[in-house]
Amino acid sequence: MASSLSVEEQELWNRWQLEENMEAANELIENHMHLVNFHVQRIAAHLPASVNKDDIKSLGLYGLYDALKKFDVQRDLKFDTYASFRIRGAIMDGLRKEDWLPRSDRDKAKKIEHVSERLEQKLQRLPTAKEIGEETGLEEEEVAEVVKDALFANILSMEDKAKDGSNDQKEGVGYTLPDNKSLTPEKSLIRQENHQDLADGIRQLKEKEQLVISLFYYEELTLTEIGQVLGLTTSRISQIHAKALFKLKNNLGNLINA
Repeated sequence: MASSLSVEEQELWNRWQLEENMEAANELIENHMHLVNFHVQRIAAHLPASVNKDDIKSLGLYGLYDALKKFDVQRDLKFDTYASFRIRGAIMDGLRKEDWLPRSDRDKAKKIEHVSERLEQKLQRLPTAKEIGEETGLEEEEVAEVVKDALFANILSMEDKAKDGSNDQKEGVGYTLPDNKSLTPEKSLIRQENHQDLADGIRQLKEKEQLVISLFYYEELTLTEIGQVLGLTTSRISQIHAKALFKLKNNLGNLINA
């Protein structure tokens, strides 16, 4: 990476890594704040409105500072890439430790889950959000929103399984760093199994649902942009997205409770 740095950037890194100059560290942080803001915006979009963005930003800043402390400027790796892993990981670790889902939403999620299981047995198929809403007294959109939040919490729980028995090493959701420490074979196997189960759940979705999930979570397009790609209204894409998340929540239920 060293050869790709400007003279000014190289000077900042030298002052920080060789002299531990905090002014240089602050300037480096300021230069890379756009990474924190990007990940805060992306992650906050999937969280309840009750979650304070400033709290998420604080977690992201911690991740950025952690990246500054651990990054080797001589490494053949862009700092932006390394810092993104650390920032996202710090945010996810913070969310995992805090009870970020309001108690009322947790109660609703449990109620929805129970009603869903009962309707599935009765109908011999997965119930729709509308059918669950009629049974629970919730609006269809509210059912979909609660299911989305619960799915995010479940994915965090999946990642926690891969960390069982770990020591001081911390890994965020879905990222691996080129560090001296590595996952044990047992944790690696658990993580692979969890990711395989998630992939299997996605494959059970209809083709258009898979496409919306892929474009939203992997290509990071907005619902409006996805609608433009598929020639559908934003409202229709939102419906497909909510239905896909609802199906995934049901598909992943057995894995999370295992």
